[in-house]
Amino acid sequence: MRFSVDAHAIGRHLTGNEVYIRNLLNGFAALDQTSEFIAYLSSDVNGASSAVPARFLQRQVSANSLVRLGVDLSRRLREDQPDLLHVQYTAPLNCPVPVIASVHDISFLEHPEYFTWARALQLRLTVPRTMARAVRVLTPSQFSRSAILRAYNIHPSRVKVVPIAVSRTFRPVPRDWAAVMVQRRFGIAGPFVLTVGDLQPRKNQLGLIEAYEELIASCPQIEHQLVIVGKDTWFSDKVHARVRESRFADRIHFTGWVTDDDLVQLYGAGDLMVFPSWYEGFGLPILEAMACGRAVACSNTSAMPEVAEHAALLFDPADTRQMVSAMRDLLLNDQLRGRMERLGLQRSSIFTWERTARQTLEIYYQVAGGSPSPRALRQNTVPAGSV
Repeated sequence: MRFSVDAHAIGRHLTGNEVYIRNLLNGFAALDQTSEFIAYLSSDVNGASSAVPARFLQRQVSANSLVRLGVDLSRRLREDQPDLLHVQYTAPLNCPVPVIASVHDISFLEHPEYFTWARALQLRLTVPRTMARAVRVLTPSQFSRSAILRAYNIHPSRVKVVPIAVSRTFRPVPRDWAAVMVQRRFGIAGPFVLTVGDLQPRKNQLGLIEAYEELIASCPQIEHQLVIVGKDTWFSDKVHARVRESRFADRIHFTGWVTDDDLVQLYGAGDLMVFPSWYEGFGLPILEAMACGRAVACSNTSAMPEVAEHAALLFDPADTRQMVSAMRDLLLNDQLRGRMERLGLQRSSIFTWERTARQTLEIYYQVAGGSPSPRALRQNTVPAGSV
């Protein structure tokens, strides 16, 4: 079998999309030693080529999405003749091979206000065509599957839940050592809570800042700072301006985009990860924090309760008092925080990239009409969507 993957997100700091495709390729390399894999990269910035497993073929396509989707990918596919192409959200215009599409959520339909108008329009135009063309649509949660089936005229048998996972990079590290590394790298000293996500309206950093102000004002014994981890976007100016207006501005810090290694240290040095997002198709930072042994408070909307289950304190992101209460309870109650840390470690261990890659490979072989390698079936597969 010869499988191809649109891996243009690698090296471009496209956060969740890059994490997904990079870990999936590594999972394929570990499981399947017999099939050929082709990764289509759009650049070699930030070590993109070295992030692809050594034995995989690499092909360069344009970083310009119009050129990549309109010309380059189709031309490469005709040359390489793979058995299928796996894309995220958008397939090339003239695709000569079967398409598998990963669609993590459809927030661009349900909440276009979270996007620039150009990005929302692009997705609204291109994703329906990809959905109609795809022989399988992969999505990480039952929440997203239900949303997709409501929005698109697609047979339910074509939409498969394949949960994503947390990399083994994310693990508990000694807190004192992590604190030293965070102070050295970011200049942040002392206890802190953190949130992780690009600075965009969907991640609700503005709501968290308001809740943090109320927390500190009502509980002056809490000395924690707030650390906001995430890449700047078109919305960043509003978040930075809101912090400048805060009476606690000197206690709120931005790190910008960070590497996974830096993120492990930030999780390790913090006391609590708060994830107040309005909408998630999955919510990977929830699992990352849990895998690092951190207690989590997160929103009770969209896919987040499905991912966190009983291992996090849930709150309504529209209710500032609930968010304040969740943070206060976890910071002031050592027993509760310790219990949530233990539950989080157990919960995160269920989600592995090996499992995600195995389920995805099985779908590849179903579509291509072949049989998986013995190694790919060495372990029993957990049913998709069973978490």
